[in-house]
Amino acid sequence: MLRVRCLRGGSRGAEAAHYIGSRGKHDFYFYFKLGRVFTGWVQRSFQSTQAATASQNTCAADDNNATSPVPKDCPVCSYNEWDPLEEVIVGRAENACVPPFSVEVKANTYEKYWGFYQKFGGQSFPKDHVNKAIAEIEEMCNILKKEGVIVKRPDPIDWSVKYKTPDFESTGMYAAMPRDILLVVGNEIIEAPMAWRARFFEYRAYRRIIKEYFNCGAKWTTAPKPTMAAELYDQDYPICTVEDRHKLAAQGKFVTTEFEPCFDAADFIRAGRDIFVQRSQVTNYMGIEWMRRHLAPDYRVHVISFKDPNPMHIDATFNIIGPGLVLSNPDRPCYQIELFKKAGWTVIRPPVPLIPDDHPLWMSSKWLSMNVLMLDEKRVMVDANETSIQKMFENLSISTIKVSIRHANSLGGGFHCWTCDIRRRGTLQSYFD
Repeated sequence: MLRVRCLRGGSRGAEAAHYIGSRGKHDFYFYFKLGRVFTGWVQRSFQSTQAATASQNTCAADDNNATSPVPKDCPVCSYNEWDPLEEVIVGRAENACVPPFSVEVKANTYEKYWGFYQKFGGQSFPKDHVNKAIAEIEEMCNILKKEGVIVKRPDPIDWSVKYKTPDFESTGMYAAMPRDILLVVGNEIIEAPMAWRARFFEYRAYRRIIKEYFNCGAKWTTAPKPTMAAELYDQDYPICTVEDRHKLAAQGKFVTTEFEPCFDAADFIRAGRDIFVQRSQVTNYMGIEWMRRHLAPDYRVHVISFKDPNPMHIDATFNIIGPGLVLSNPDRPCYQIELFKKAGWTVIRPPVPLIPDDHPLWMSSKWLSMNVLMLDEKRVMVDANETSIQKMFENLSISTIKVSIRHANSLGGGFHCWTCDIRRRGTLQSYFD
């Protein structure tokens, strides 16, 4: 049985968890047990909230003569990453803009691209490149439809428009990666608060679709929107080299502080009742704690960590592709991987990516090769150029659906990033009991 203990207890728990990256699994148990001291008041608060919610639901049932607040034909229902895919949101590359070169963008990009951001921040990504990405994603949508999947798309928006809040100014970025902003847990769609200022208003592109799902019975939750004030970021975050990044990550230091909750949905990955998350440059412990409390008691949120110099989004580092089956990046090993092995899970090390060194990857690494989308346990959408990982899947008796999205990769994501699965045919199960 896997016994991963999630972080509890606010700032003290966060300080303890900072050590995870540089300590072994025994220390992982020790520091997470510290958080148990703080759970009493959380449980009492949750019980009060649960009682109030039950009362409200009873009133609603009495008023509407309904036995369930959610219709059986609700179009939103997804519990994991591998049940048969029936409906999905696929992002758009249209009007994609380079984010301004702010401190949080600097911390999540590599030095060789900093000049690109400084020069083009607030302007369009190279037009020819974007047009090729648009064509690739259109073809991806066509293939998904041929595989029997319903495809929804966000609205096109002019992301070059400058906006101002009481705390900052910025331009937008894109609506290319729905996985970054939307997390489906059961019949609930959770809008992530995000951590980049350039992505503050990204939710607007998805609101029409989400309202449609809500009107059909889905739950719709928006996490607390951060102010993104200067206090949310370490303005002096000291990165110049990859070595700097390794040292800071090992020390549990990130560009985002614990000033207020923030998280990107792509730092969470689902396996039924168990949801795994990493503390990253865009997801802080307050954001993780908000999710833990929000999803309790039906779901268990577990913090895991990696030897990663630039943690941002978990699905090119640790991608769960089936019940008891996970892809684990060999360049970014998981410190808690033995816990999965002891639970009977098969851990697969994907092969080295084949993408050329000169191909621009402005916001991602070559390991997007493992950022695949499972259509079910025996079908996977994978990059047509990545023949090595295709062979890996074939050896696992998983059929590959090959699509080329190299230009789309440049904008920061693979198949998993470019999609958010809305409905998978399956039920809620526990894979770690």
